[in-house]
Amino acid sequence: QVQLVESGGGLVQAGGSLRLSCAAPGRTLSNYAMGWFRQVPGKEREFVAVIGWSDSSPVYAESVKGRFTISRDNAKNTVYLQMNSLKPEDTAVYYCAADMRWGTPTRTYEYDYWGQGTQVTVSA
Repeated sequence: QVQLVESGGGLVQAGGSLRLSCAAPGRTLSNYAMGWFRQVPGKEREFVAVIGWSDSSPVYAESVKGRFTISRDNAKNTVYLQMNSLKPEDTAVYYCAADMRWGTPTRTYEYDYWGQGTQVTVSA
């Protein structure tokens, strides 16, 4: 099993920025597609962003395109989600996910491994 640990969440005012990190202690992530999802109480987990093995052509949800940037550092076994121009609607628990496959999966059921989540709260 791949253990994923998210960090970097917190409280920020609208218009501010946060950078989330996802690490896999003791395990390389170089052969995994890495995704970010988010979930609010009473709603289903939704796709945010994904980056494949090659680092090329990341895919973003329309709601975050132009504001969020996903990246990865395989040497550090870490993926990041830079979140700028945050809105109250971005408030959620953010989850990191990994799947050993080609491409850029965007569905929750396509991922085998998940982190515990980190809370992001954006105040108006």
